[in-house]
Amino acid sequence: MSPTVRSVAEFRDLLSRLPAADGAAAAAAAAREPQLTKPPGSLGRLEDLAAWLAAWQGRHPPVVERVRCAVFAGNHGVAALGVSAFPAAVTAQMVENFRHGGAAVNQLCRTVGAELTVTALALDRPTADFTQAPALTEDDLVAALNAGLAAAEAGLDALCLGEMGIANTTSAAAIGLALYGGAAAEWTGPGTGVAGSALARKAEVVAQGVALHGADRPDGVEVLRRLGGRELAAIAGAVAGARLARVPVVLDGYICTAAAACLEATVPGALDHCVVAHASAEPGHRRMVERLGKQALLDLGLRLGEGSGAVLAVSVLKAAAACHAGMATFAEAGVAAGDEGREAGTTTA
Repeated sequence: MSPTVRSVAEFRDLLSRLPAADGAAAAAAAAREPQLTKPPGSLGRLEDLAAWLAAWQGRHPPVVERVRCAVFAGNHGVAALGVSAFPAAVTAQMVENFRHGGAAVNQLCRTVGAELTVTALALDRPTADFTQAPALTEDDLVAALNAGLAAAEAGLDALCLGEMGIANTTSAAAIGLALYGGAAAEWTGPGTGVAGSALARKAEVVAQGVALHGADRPDGVEVLRRLGGRELAAIAGAVAGARLARVPVVLDGYICTAAAACLEATVPGALDHCVVAHASAEPGHRRMVERLGKQALLDLGLRLGEGSGAVLAVSVLKAAAACHAGMATFAEAGVAAGDEGREAGTTTA
């Protein structure tokens, strides 16, 4: 049963008690990897991913069969400020498209064999305009965190996270600026396709929001409340819930990474069970991934959102697990092993 929290303080307490990786599973993966019929390190990051999967699933060998993509949708008050090329009504329209199987993520989930869940979060009540007030009340934040916690049930082999919300790249940019500093323009990208004066206006909105809410340098959870959205908060809840359920997480692009970064800013190490699926075409995303000390698995110029990049990366995880579990060892295959350069793998993906 998924946990629930009754307050923001309870959620912070939950973050302080996140479990560590499974040392026995990690050790088993490290012991097997050098015995496989290949030169050491020749499968590159697939080797690291196999060890990471084992450590965070808490079993060896790792398995990637039951995968869920959880998409959360929310509306943002700052959409009224002209920061998106599309109106806020598109959020609800796209939710229906997901539910009827017509979006890109539906096709990708079918391709890799992932289940898809879509959770719309109070679309009739956009967040507050964060240039004027905190985006979310504490009650709104707690409700969204609980929606995310509920998505991460035990028994999943991996959880992909995605979102839909007109103007949510504006929230992601504001979170990046609040957490890491710099200039608003460095964190602000085209989102749905804004350019020129509209892009400059978007950066101005980001700067205004951070000037209002970031001066006292709140922790990451409070940054999420002041500058985020319901779907970002749900993603943060899902990341934490997955850790508790021993489910590795695949983050999609800029918005997902921004939501997750709020957890890392609150409790360092909170994202050790997460990989970043792809390097988004949003310029701030690469900067944020680097600040988190991570490396994206794919670089395909994506900026769609909705979990599309995360689901694409599932094929890489499946390949890593299959090679680690299915390859013969040198002894089994009767192949002579080299005597040098065989070192145990790591759990860092």
